[in-house]
Amino acid sequence: MKLRICGIRTLWDTVGDGEFFCPGCGGDRNYRRLTGRRRFAVLGVPLLRRGTTGPVVACAACDRHFEPEALDHPTTTRFSAMLRDAVHTVALGVLAAGGSTSRTVLETAVETVRGAGFEECTAEQLTTVVEVLSADIGHGSAFDPAAEACGAALAIELHEALEPLAPHLAPTGRESILLQGARIALADGAYNTAERELLTTVGGALRLRAEDTVRLLDAAARTPS
Repeated sequence: MKLRICGIRTLWDTVGDGEFFCPGCGGDRNYRRLTGRRRFAVLGVPLLRRGTTGPVVACAACDRHFEPEALDHPTTTRFSAMLRDAVHTVALGVLAAGGSTSRTVLETAVETVRGAGFEECTAEQLTTVVEVLSADIGHGSAFDPAAEACGAALAIELHEALEPLAPHLAPTGRESILLQGARIALADGAYNTAERELLTTVGGALRLRAEDTVRLLDAAARTPS
């Protein structure tokens, strides 16, 4: 083995920890957030300062180091919760936009929300939430169609639920969420104006191009249920 007489050695200090989705392992892992102090070392003994490095994120399983941006990717558990909440919020939006009086629409919404992970969801629960949100209708911004369609509070919920999720979804995943909302809206017939505006806003929040949103909504309307 070749003896290394001198070189730069990094001494790492832990400044935080938690759980993240490790790009190396491909799954949820514990991590340590590290900052480094660089030292000139002779025979492995650190002597002279040579500045700092980091911060980096070190996986506790594979020990690989990643840029702090790795923490921006949600864990598998968090991603599942974000996806479930997104579908739930879209379903509420469609119901608040005019579908809550239709039993067929309500049943389709319950089926969709349960399929997303809220297995205990009931029609009564969705109806109660929509009734509360309905009191907010008419107080939204004229610049946000969703605010006029379903109320300002739910319009804000739509953006908060969908916009952080969109960067982590493939195009087909984003389209799927929009189409689940379209399926609910179409359960009792053609879109009404409020439903169409609501779903257009959903497409925008999911970072779908306007023309793609129109295409998907039109295709869903032509597909037999």
